[in-house]
Amino acid sequence: MRVDTMRWIDHWVGVPLAAILVGLHRLWWLIFRPARPDPIKRIAFIELSEMGSTIIADPAMRRARLVFPGSELYFVIFEGNRGSLSILGTIEPERVITIRETNFVLLTLDTLAALWRMRRLRLDLVIDLELFSRYTSLLSLLSGAPVRVGFHRFRNEGLYRGDHLTHPVQYNPHQHMAKNFLALVLAPTEQTGATPHTKRYIDDAEIRVATYRNDAECARLRARLLEAFPVLGRVSKWVILNPNASELMILRKWPIESFARLTQRLLEDPDLAVLITGALSEKPDAAAILAAAPSERVIDLMGFTALSDLPALYTLGAAMLTNDSGPAHLAAPTGIKTWVLFGPETPALYGSLNPNAAFFYKKLACSPCVSASNHRKSPCTDNQCMKQITVDEVFAAMRAYLDRLDSEPAATRGPLASTP
Repeated sequence: MRVDTMRWIDHWVGVPLAAILVGLHRLWWLIFRPARPDPIKRIAFIELSEMGSTIIADPAMRRARLVFPGSELYFVIFEGNRGSLSILGTIEPERVITIRETNFVLLTLDTLAALWRMRRLRLDLVIDLELFSRYTSLLSLLSGAPVRVGFHRFRNEGLYRGDHLTHPVQYNPHQHMAKNFLALVLAPTEQTGATPHTKRYIDDAEIRVATYRNDAECARLRARLLEAFPVLGRVSKWVILNPNASELMILRKWPIESFARLTQRLLEDPDLAVLITGALSEKPDAAAILAAAPSERVIDLMGFTALSDLPALYTLGAAMLTNDSGPAHLAAPTGIKTWVLFGPETPALYGSLNPNAAFFYKKLACSPCVSASNHRKSPCTDNQCMKQITVDEVFAAMRAYLDRLDSEPAATRGPLASTP
């Protein structure tokens, strides 16, 4: 289903439905007044639409295990994004509840099935990680969980999603999203009624992601790549380019012409191969880069690697350049040197939780132009924030790093920076 269609349904169906169901819930609560469960044993996180958000939310999920010892964690997510949860393995596969989003009929059927399963689980706590989605707000309300946590508008205009949260948290647009997610987990440790919840400082050290390391998976992928593309065995550096950006926000894409010119310059190093990753639907982008830089050392991996292969690929790579999209976050647990191209959004909120990440961001007067208040839908038709990032500055940063890598003895480069 198209993103704009989902947004339309979320507004025109979600708003009145939220008002009706919240009214009915208040009446039910006045009659039955359910007690807060103690201890909290079953927790469900809801985050549907972005792969990268599952990585950003991982510190919060791991914190939930500490705050609520012995609890079982579940996760509700769109089927197309399920693979992102397997990268760090915080949520067991059998505890992932998926909803197919490809069309309205499947979305409806899977929503009912997800609600049925959540109610049968007798959840104690549900944490809605979405910013202002009415759909996920209704999922949390209908889940049957007596403790419900999520972002609330308070005195802000618009974006009504119901007033049913037992622990409403104020979304802070001046802090990284990982800290906002962590605030949701900490909220139910406080007494009901605080406005807003989580009045405490969150240190950067609290939002570190777990490290990915799977030598067997890396070896398997390496052998598969060398068999399919023998040239990769004749070079020492694999540089990954991700020109992909999801349909959710096409404005995040650096011009494909810039990726092509950058590839041409990277190929000046005869000991380097460029690996192009992305969604199969964007294969024309890879074709455009290959047409501009025809070389056996330019490898199109769109459709060759699955989502589950990406962490191993990033571990094998020397460096990566990517648009602000899922791969920037999926690569964070591997520690690969990563440059992320920002424009419509800001790294202050959505920067990769990777100590080896760097960001290109022009800080134009109009940027960032997407936020929770506009459902991340910008009026912009000319993303100068991306176009003004030059090939020269990107290449200079990448080349300086690769030169330093070349000057280091292979044995001292470390497992995450080592060449294939």
